[in-house]
Amino acid sequence: MRAMILAAGLGTRLRPLTDARPKALVEVAGRTLLEITVARLQAFGIREVIINVHHFADMIVDYLKANRNFGMRVEVSREELLLDTGGGLKKAAHFFLEDAADNGEPFLLHNVDVISTIDLRRMADLHRRNNALATLAAQHRDSSRYLLFDGDLQLCGRQMRSDPKLELVRHSPQLEPLAFCGIHVISARFLKMITEEGIFSIIKPYLRLAAQGQKILGFRADQYYWQDLGKPENLKQAAEDVKEGVLLPD
Repeated sequence: MRAMILAAGLGTRLRPLTDARPKALVEVAGRTLLEITVARLQAFGIREVIINVHHFADMIVDYLKANRNFGMRVEVSREELLLDTGGGLKKAAHFFLEDAADNGEPFLLHNVDVISTIDLRRMADLHRRNNALATLAAQHRDSSRYLLFDGDLQLCGRQMRSDPKLELVRHSPQLEPLAFCGIHVISARFLKMITEEGIFSIIKPYLRLAAQGQKILGFRADQYYWQDLGKPENLKQAAEDVKEGVLLPD
């Protein structure tokens, strides 16, 4: 199984920490966010990864070289213009399609600015058992935006907290709003279904394909630790959590 780490963002919410470095190299408990994410993927058994870069891209490349790619096969996808999550994945699609024999194997997509104890193995197993197109880790927690799932945890739409209007692509008598965790398991066949161009969120093709009856599933991650590291106060909280016993991969 291969993976992509989304690390191209500007990290504007982390300023001034990102005024002179990319968010991937911001530290929690003495370790960079990139190192923590790579270690999570390695613990899951992943040895091949592609990382998209933009903001202080050369610093990330030099960091990887200095650490000998952490013993993994690492490719870098440079974005001269930020492409958002969907555009970034589309640009890197060759990494997951280069071996035709592996086209049926799912891959992992992971934001660099989240840490969690979410069981990636259970998540991948659920994805495979259901022959899903994509499986998204999601939690019942406060958020500014929600994905809407039915009773079978199939994606039906989304909603912004600031807007009471629902964006529905599939109708269901039972809808549950869940906050997305920035971790996906995706079947390689999804890559050939992306018709969007340029700069776009990956949620856009997810919703389009869910409307067509494709299986975009949620993975309930309520029992796991999860922290968004997009703000300085969140970094501080995560560091305190580690001191209190939240385990990071070695």
